[in-house]
Amino acid sequence: MMRNREEAAAKARELVAKMTIEEKASQLKYDAPAIPRLGIPAYNWWNEVLHGVARAGTATVFPQAIGLAAIFDEDFQEEIASAISREARAKYNGQSAHGDRDIYKGLTVWSPNINIFRDPRWGRGHETYGEDPYLTTRLGIRFIKGLQGDGKYLKVAACSKHFAVHSGPEALRHEFNAVANPKDMVETYLTAFEETVKEAEVESVMGAYNRVNGEPACGSETLLKKTLREKWGFRGHVVSDCWAVRDFHENHKVTDTAEESAALALKNGCDLNCGNTYLHMLQALKQGLVTEEQITTACERLFTTRYLLGLFDENCEYNRIPVTDADTDENDALALKAAEKSMVLLENDGTLPLDPAKIKTIAVIGPNADSIPALEGNYNGTSSRYVTFLEGIRAYCKARGIRVLYSLGSHLFKDRTSNLAQADDRLAEAAMYAETADVTIACVGLDAGLEGEEGDTGNEYFSGDKNDLLIPESQRKLLKTLEKSAKKLVTVIAAGSSLNVPEGNAKLFAWYPGQAGGTALAEILFGEKNPGGHLPLTFYKDVKDLPAFEDYSMKNRTYRYFTGDVLYPFGFGLSYTTWKVVSAKKDGNTITATVENTGKTDGETVLQVYVAADSPDAPAHPRLCGFRRVFVKAGASETVAIPLDKWTDTVVNKDGERIPAGKLTFFVGVSQPDEKSVQMCGVRPVVIE
Repeated sequence: MMRNREEAAAKARELVAKMTIEEKASQLKYDAPAIPRLGIPAYNWWNEVLHGVARAGTATVFPQAIGLAAIFDEDFQEEIASAISREARAKYNGQSAHGDRDIYKGLTVWSPNINIFRDPRWGRGHETYGEDPYLTTRLGIRFIKGLQGDGKYLKVAACSKHFAVHSGPEALRHEFNAVANPKDMVETYLTAFEETVKEAEVESVMGAYNRVNGEPACGSETLLKKTLREKWGFRGHVVSDCWAVRDFHENHKVTDTAEESAALALKNGCDLNCGNTYLHMLQALKQGLVTEEQITTACERLFTTRYLLGLFDENCEYNRIPVTDADTDENDALALKAAEKSMVLLENDGTLPLDPAKIKTIAVIGPNADSIPALEGNYNGTSSRYVTFLEGIRAYCKARGIRVLYSLGSHLFKDRTSNLAQADDRLAEAAMYAETADVTIACVGLDAGLEGEEGDTGNEYFSGDKNDLLIPESQRKLLKTLEKSAKKLVTVIAAGSSLNVPEGNAKLFAWYPGQAGGTALAEILFGEKNPGGHLPLTFYKDVKDLPAFEDYSMKNRTYRYFTGDVLYPFGFGLSYTTWKVVSAKKDGNTITATVENTGKTDGETVLQVYVAADSPDAPAHPRLCGFRRVFVKAGASETVAIPLDKWTDTVVNKDGERIPAGKLTFFVGVSQPDEKSVQMCGVRPVVIE
């Protein structure tokens, strides 16, 4: 089987041995040229599939990564990734048959992003699986397994990024030195990377822009050589972040020339350059900064990946996937299922679910109501099947004779929707419709134009980071107007990070829910589906409660170490039904728990296991060490087995060493065991001493 790395590596060595040094060096750049005399076609290594095949035309758009994290379901995560990789193969097969080997069309996909969302200001946080190392690890592993498949060849080659200690500020990333102590490195920042290398056997790892404790991440001997390859045994290839190697001399100032930068990256194990600094590699060779052997090694690693993908085998099993296997009805149904599972009910005074028999008129108001960007997030594909929030609600209501009134209400962030109008030019319309309607649905929040990557898509604040936890002032004015005008106000927030939005009789956090977001929203609002999403990150009240954005210490960050009062805790999510954890017992590395649906509505919840260790090296609060999403019919109960984190009985000391944890206490519930979580969700966890 070609999935055998030794066989692929042998074939790569044999092929690379036939290349000239110029040809070898040419292959170390993301847009590798063809070598016709050896029958090697051009290949572009740069592709993205964060939550669907991205930037290459029509593809299924699933909920943004942070929304997938809110589902807390490993099996479902792998199912989605498997669907994505099939679409990637379908599109690759069709496009390469037409000689199109451009960017975003290859089989080496630079996903998932397994950085830790340690600060809510970070614009790229919605690309991650949240703030918890264990949740990130499990979802990252299963996403990679779904992408890479279990066939003779890799279905696609996944990539764990950005290695390492990378989570803002975006505006400083090209020059920033992230300083993290040994405990935080092992306990928080490196955990998911280590496990995706060891358990998921991820094929590639991407470095970060920033320095880590003084070393540029894409040229770090500590990270790339000593940790990744020597300590963890990584055997795939390493790719730089895009134009990150150029930062070595231009911004980090750790080298003086492009040749020195290329040499530093290559010598420390960065095989592939996203950017153009490796154009200077032959000059670096001439200057004695690198050896031909080092160039050869990098080239062999890259061609090993190409062989593992079956790119030189016309009988590769994935070559038979037809172009019609992208953008299918089945994947649209899967995207809908994901959107339904991801949305989190934050507050509810009984307004939800809505009873269609009691509603004659509904107002749908807000800049995200009829917005496709509010569905997409970033690093997204283009769906042929978008259903906006307005469209989903309108379709549901039309079938039941309910009138829908719509107003934009406000611009997403500007003070007017028309340049010639006075400020707040849609507030009167919003108010008059809210006054008329039996219930008002306010669709507010952000989109990837307001939170995202530095310079990626022209973010409003350029860096893509947030300054605070408020929605833009235009929308705050809108909500205050609706709070006065609406008989009942349901606030639907589309965003990828924590926000403090006080208005609403009920609040639903929709994330960026993908192409079927509108259909999912309507089903949840009217009780066709019971919300079962849980927060994969803490919702703070104010950024003033947090350390400086540039401070990478975990002290007073995330639910494990934060000491203040929060808006909504990590792991929190309400339901239309009520739950009770009946019993729980530990047997080895598994906890078996029974949960009862004590209400009148079928639904799903997430059983969560937290562990507290009697050790001075333990986190300040119990940490997540197991989770399992479970469906339970009204009045029934289910018993499930929850596997525990393999590191459950350890803690990390100040020197970054894993040591025995001492006496452990487990908490099994549908939230964290803290009093605020218990009070908000109404379920007290079972304690196992």
